[in-house]
Amino acid sequence: MTKTVLVVDDDPTQRRLIQAVLERDGFAVAHAQSGDEAIQHLTSGASVDVVLLDLVMPGISGQDTLIEMRARSFKQPVIVLTATGGIDTVVQAMQSGAGDFFVKPASPERITVSIRNALSMGALKGEVDRLKKHASGRTTFNDLIGASPAMLMVKRLGERAAKSSIPILITGESGVGKEVIARAVHGSSERSGKPFVAVNCGAIPENLVESILFGHEKGSFTGASDKHLGKFQEANGGTLFLDEVGELPLDVQVKLLRALQESEIDPIGAKRSIKVDVRIVSATNRDLSLAVSEGRFREDLFYRLNVFPIEAPALRERKEDVVALVDCFVKRFNVEEGKSVVGATPETLAYLTAFDWPGNVRQLENAVYRAIVLADAPYLQPHDFPAISGVAAPPPDYTAAPMPPPSAVAAQGPAAETPVRILDGRGHLRTLEEIERDLIQLAIEVYAGHMSEVARRLGIGRSTLYRKVREQGLDGLVKAEADAEEVAAA
Repeated sequence: MTKTVLVVDDDPTQRRLIQAVLERDGFAVAHAQSGDEAIQHLTSGASVDVVLLDLVMPGISGQDTLIEMRARSFKQPVIVLTATGGIDTVVQAMQSGAGDFFVKPASPERITVSIRNALSMGALKGEVDRLKKHASGRTTFNDLIGASPAMLMVKRLGERAAKSSIPILITGESGVGKEVIARAVHGSSERSGKPFVAVNCGAIPENLVESILFGHEKGSFTGASDKHLGKFQEANGGTLFLDEVGELPLDVQVKLLRALQESEIDPIGAKRSIKVDVRIVSATNRDLSLAVSEGRFREDLFYRLNVFPIEAPALRERKEDVVALVDCFVKRFNVEEGKSVVGATPETLAYLTAFDWPGNVRQLENAVYRAIVLADAPYLQPHDFPAISGVAAPPPDYTAAPMPPPSAVAAQGPAAETPVRILDGRGHLRTLEEIERDLIQLAIEVYAGHMSEVARRLGIGRSTLYRKVREQGLDGLVKAEADAEEVAAA
């Protein structure tokens, strides 16, 4: 997903120069010529990932703009631009929330490095916040990724259910994120911050299910060398999430029903029941009504769990969320793997959006994880997802065909196909500046330094051609071709 940089500067020339640098590096650019216009742009909800902010502007200054942004809880990283570089000014900007600064005019490398560092720091802060919420049981529905109609319905139902203690049954295919929804229910309820205990009922050995859920007393059975509280007591005051609840044995289903009805449990070997205050959220990828008809699941327990059903949609039913999910996973795995991938190319996102994802969000997450580990370019390419795109990665020793010498080009004539290299040695696109330089050099060689003909063939004016020759450092080549022409005429 392309990152957007908001350039706030009253100088239109400065804005255009920065835009040229950023767009060449793959960023989208938005403009604001004053602090008020920048605040309006951010308030409108437009996508902005980084803000480049000039400190000296007419009207509201850059310093006041930065203070206003933080007061309105805009968390985008800010890089301040200054023409003086006074230490007091810079320190004040940093104290107000700026993450970096550079003195105008800055080199293109300095600008892009600052922006990439700001994006990496923003991703790191976001991941830290996510982990804190996850650990403290404060994940909410605002943390769920997706704005598709199907996900908006899930959020709306979940937020309403979270306000009560009603039992919730989350259904959906494997990998759709049922536990994430359960955590959001817990974090949006009055039990937020209390224990959230998740149990995968299908992963527990059948002979240990009762002990793990309800606990046991010391010596209650062979091997019970210590007292064990059980998941219900661990979740006391909070939420117990029973994943794959349809896998519970029938005898344990009876005890679970009693725990739900009476709010008390009977640990193995205990002399009396224990009162518990637990909210039950369960989930399954099976059709429990079919299991009831086949006698594999108790009907009374099914109705007790299925008071408030929430259907988690498959990823193929909300493909408009794929781009946002990819962006989220890129940020997360950048932090975990120490990478600096900016996002995915539009072509890559088109492949990912068109795919059906039978493994749902979990499969997409793992695919992005693999791509991040293997990626060398700033943006994920289709060949980073070979199983989805069908595009094979270029071999490691890939090298483009060498350019033939000028004599061979001249012998073949102007019509001969002499390709200018588009890809570098690793199979990635070269920069437009490099390709342009090679193309001008080839044209000068083919047409023996006749600059009028070179300009006509390239479709540009002679003055533009001479300017580009100077910028690309090709002056010597033009002189050499002219000398050769004079010798040939003599």
